[in-house]
Amino acid sequence: MTFVTNDAEVVGKPQLEKNILLDEMTHEEMAPDQLPLFRGLPASRRTDLLRSAMVHSVPSGTVLFEQGDVPNFQLIVLAGSAQLFGRSAEGREVLIEAVRAPDLIIPAAVVTGAPYLMQARVPEPSRFLLIHAAAFRAAVDADPLLAHAVIGSLAQQFRRMVRQIKNLKLRTATQRVGCYILALSKRQGTPDRAVLPFEKTLIASELGITRESFSRALSSLGKSGIRVHGQTIAILDAPRLAAECTPDPLIDGAESSEV
Repeated sequence: MTFVTNDAEVVGKPQLEKNILLDEMTHEEMAPDQLPLFRGLPASRRTDLLRSAMVHSVPSGTVLFEQGDVPNFQLIVLAGSAQLFGRSAEGREVLIEAVRAPDLIIPAAVVTGAPYLMQARVPEPSRFLLIHAAAFRAAVDADPLLAHAVIGSLAQQFRRMVRQIKNLKLRTATQRVGCYILALSKRQGTPDRAVLPFEKTLIASELGITRESFSRALSSLGKSGIRVHGQTIAILDAPRLAAECTPDPLIDGAESSEV
């Protein structure tokens, strides 16, 4: 099911539903006017930009847009996440990146009006802020503060992509899996374990390996202090695992200014 295919699918929703969605924000969600993108903007500019924006809830499995679509909206993750997939002409599909709140989804395509190079799918119930692409481009053109914020978002996404390329080109499959587990454990705040957020096939795809190679790497890392229990990876000896996989803050560390 495609979620964003044309304006009517979203703009045609009754205004009452939009207001209900805005009023139902939970403590785990970020209110649209509190997004990092808008923090430096004058209140009047935020109000103008958000006046025609919408908050939309979508279920797991929703396709936000297809590879090759021209953007109708700038989507911003308020809660949940979106997975970005690339597909070859032969139909082979790989997970490129998972985008989480409060990031923008592929602003490069929106600000240039170019087709998306990836498909976006939702792996969990999520909410997104939708700003019409034309209005977003006009606002970026008119407001240097907003343009600076968008440049910052693009810079962070570029740096994430460079980290990913270094991870793929400089490490073995086993090192990639081990560093992924350590980084995931740190992000989840559980030093003794990491809970895989997606099915193993998707994680393997993001790491540039097959599901079989991912399983072999997990088995190999058993000698370095991990135990696998379904989606939970128990980390029994973190220093030993780190010695085996050699984490690098210039690959695995989060950007200090990342939104």
